[in-house]
Amino acid sequence: MRHHWPAALLFFLFCPAPLSAQKPVVPETPRDMEIPAVSPSGGHALTATDVETFLDGFVPLQLEQDDIAGASIAIVKDGKPLFAKGYGYADVEKKQPVVPDATLFRPGSISKLFTWTAVMQLAEQKKVDLDRDVNAYLDFKIPEAFGKPITLKNLLTHTPGFEEVIKDLFVDNSKPVNLGQYLKTHIPRRIYPPGTVSAYSNYGAALAGYIVERVSGRPFNQYVDENIFKPLGMAHSSFEQPLPKSLASQMSKGYRSASDGPKPFEAVGPAPAGSLSSTAADMARFMTAHLQGGQYDGARILRPETVSLMHSRLYVLNPAANGMDYGFYEESRNGHRIIGHGGDTELFHSSVHLMPDANLGFFVSYNSAGIGKVEPRGQLWAAFMNRYFADSRVPQTLSTAKEDAKSVAGSYLSSRRAEGSLLRAASVLGEIVVTPTAEGAITTSLLKRANGKPVKLREVAPLVFREADGEDYLAFQRDPTGRMELMYSPYPLFIFQRVGLSEDRKVLMPVVVVSLALIALALLLWPVAALARRHYQRPLELTPQQRRLRIAVKLVLSLDILFVAGIAGIVVYGLSNITAFNDGLNKWIYLAQFIGVVGAMGTLVVLYDAINAWLSKNRTIWYKLNATLLTLACLGLLWFVFVGHLLHFTSQY
Repeated sequence: MRHHWPAALLFFLFCPAPLSAQKPVVPETPRDMEIPAVSPSGGHALTATDVETFLDGFVPLQLEQDDIAGASIAIVKDGKPLFAKGYGYADVEKKQPVVPDATLFRPGSISKLFTWTAVMQLAEQKKVDLDRDVNAYLDFKIPEAFGKPITLKNLLTHTPGFEEVIKDLFVDNSKPVNLGQYLKTHIPRRIYPPGTVSAYSNYGAALAGYIVERVSGRPFNQYVDENIFKPLGMAHSSFEQPLPKSLASQMSKGYRSASDGPKPFEAVGPAPAGSLSSTAADMARFMTAHLQGGQYDGARILRPETVSLMHSRLYVLNPAANGMDYGFYEESRNGHRIIGHGGDTELFHSSVHLMPDANLGFFVSYNSAGIGKVEPRGQLWAAFMNRYFADSRVPQTLSTAKEDAKSVAGSYLSSRRAEGSLLRAASVLGEIVVTPTAEGAITTSLLKRANGKPVKLREVAPLVFREADGEDYLAFQRDPTGRMELMYSPYPLFIFQRVGLSEDRKVLMPVVVVSLALIALALLLWPVAALARRHYQRPLELTPQQRRLRIAVKLVLSLDILFVAGIAGIVVYGLSNITAFNDGLNKWIYLAQFIGVVGAMGTLVVLYDAINAWLSKNRTIWYKLNATLLTLACLGLLWFVFVGHLLHFTSQY
């Protein structure tokens, strides 16, 4: 559940955390790391010896180039372990190596697969109905909205319609989180009708875990331990935070980069959404069980028919795009259907990929993000697939490409966003932009190469655009209201919705930057102008009312700058101390918002001053133009404040 921060937001206000999609960087072949090309032969033979040779050449170079401390990998094939190995260090300072069957990593949101497996266990026992209102299983009520209840199927497909929330997602490790209390006090607003829009929801997954707890009569951690971990022999896995003493000493340190010092153990707020600690070897057992009809080494956690159902498509918005299964999300690469899940904490970055047609499971986890421009998991998985499951098919470009490229151009807002708090501004500034090219392809700010150049995508099916030399593709369609929607192929967990002019970052960003520049310049030049007039003995000839207006305008502009600087400073601090968002920053956010309210109301003063200047005979044309520009600057800033909901007072973020 790592949070990815678009640079545009850091430039102006703050970062969107889970509000915007991760912006992938398409890997280029590093100078001394050759990624195997797609070959007509179908790739190398998948043997333990060849896999070890390949990964031994690939992963250590990744760790060295990207300043990553360590990685743990497990691969299973045909119901048996094929490969398991640790690379680098679990503790850099002590030179403690990563051991795949002993070193624990934090798989982040891969934890959800255990939550969904638990839900499906109860479903096959007829203890829960996947189509029933979830309120039937709760001791509190999710408020009604849109005339439709939320079901477990909605939770499994991330379509309950919740807005994004980040408060208490990461918490103080010394204070265990009560799951029920968390859910009762953090209910997000419902912003979409259930079952209509995919918008990844940690709250929704936590809610499913609480239903497991309520129906089974056992704490969630205990249920998973008894019904998944113990049957599969996953003796080095736990949802507990902090870890039991028997496992704590085997936990890998977490790093932002290997050259930085280790960070404290991360505590994830709602456990069912992302608090798992596990080894690669344990994850291999879990993958094997899912690939072998729900059993591992004679122990069964699901019936074969339940596994088949769980791996089948449950929700898709566009048939040309990947869809959601019962908790797993679909991938597609080199002609193979793949199901899996990614997971991120602030420090650990992991992924699980299952290929049912090849009876293959692949798990990797890194204990650092590193400093590389290319996301290491994606680079490794692409290299693995190109080596062992190559596909030489090249789709043809459609004749409608130029016309369709123009029709999909615009700015798109992620469906995974906050609506009722100031974090909406982050989503607006994190919009992706789709741009048509002269030859009929499209580029998007969502996909860029390591050198910063945009990836070109060609139309290979109606309103489906695919990377010319890769696997990424974008699928477009119109919703019932006629608004264009974009689906990004690897992530059916959210979509992007095209916005109008009033919310378009291509318009908003220049307006906000120019507005702030004009306001700041005016505040800086006023004392300079005053000193110049005193030096040349040319005082302003103003009436008492005009002098009061002039002072009031200065005050309003000062409040506007203070508001923006305050919000930016608070959130940047919050990002560097993520638990500060939980409670400690509320009072400072409210103070900044109060200043913003006064500044917003003061826009009327600036407007009145401009009108007064044009009606006055003793004001110069330069003052009149200056007053007009300042009025436009205040209105421009106010535009963004309202679009971004920066003045929405709420303790829920």
